[in-house]
Amino acid sequence: MVEELAAAGAALVAAGAVYVMAAARVVKQYERGVVFRLGRLRPEVRGPGLTLVVPFVDKLRKVNMQIVTMPVPGQEGITRDNVTVRVDAVVYFQVISPADAVVRVEDYRFAVSQMAQTSLRSIIGKSELDDLLSNREKLNQGLELMIDSPAVEWGVSIDRVEIKDVSLPETMKRSMARQAEADRERRARVINADAELQASKKLAEAAQQMADTPAALQLRLLQTVVAVAAEKNSTLVLPFPVELLRFLEKAQQQLPQTPGGSSSGQG
Repeated sequence: MVEELAAAGAALVAAGAVYVMAAARVVKQYERGVVFRLGRLRPEVRGPGLTLVVPFVDKLRKVNMQIVTMPVPGQEGITRDNVTVRVDAVVYFQVISPADAVVRVEDYRFAVSQMAQTSLRSIIGKSELDDLLSNREKLNQGLELMIDSPAVEWGVSIDRVEIKDVSLPETMKRSMARQAEADRERRARVINADAELQASKKLAEAAQQMADTPAALQLRLLQTVVAVAAEKNSTLVLPFPVELLRFLEKAQQQLPQTPGGSSSGQG
């Protein structure tokens, strides 16, 4: 009798162990478990750790709650200013409602990918080329709103969307390079003309100053001679200004005449 009870107890323990092994499930820290009992969704969501389900009755579906980085394949489109471009992007999203992500959509990853591609093509058609190249932050925000609106119903939250690269045709690249070169040349000419204007104003002020003080012209001439002589040239060609001759003529006229010269003229 005792042996039969011991055998029955051992069988019961073995059956219990088999039941626990069949019912035990482990949910990781970054996962949540959604349970279906005979095809019907159970309201409670299983948290991380060890959890038990009814074997052959319950089905546990694990949902990853981590932020997913999904690259969006390059999409070709025509911008609003009729330029053909190819744009690549990346989407960061996270599941916020495991039950909705399992029940409301067949494959939420595929759905988000298709929505991102469609939204990216729409953004390309609504934007101009300059916006795609220089105003990406605003386009990223608009793209995020377009994807996030339907994704919320799927239990998915879009963290952010970023445009990675904008590929242009070679002809457009050459045209933009010529445009940039022409713009740089225009700015160089404007800067040069402005420098000439400022130099002419300074030269006019200097000429006015020298006209008021004729001795300054002679001093400037001597400074030029010193600067040229410092180069150790064998030949020195120095222009002689007419103003200096006039200055010397005025100085000669201001000298007093000698009495001897007048008496000799009378004789």
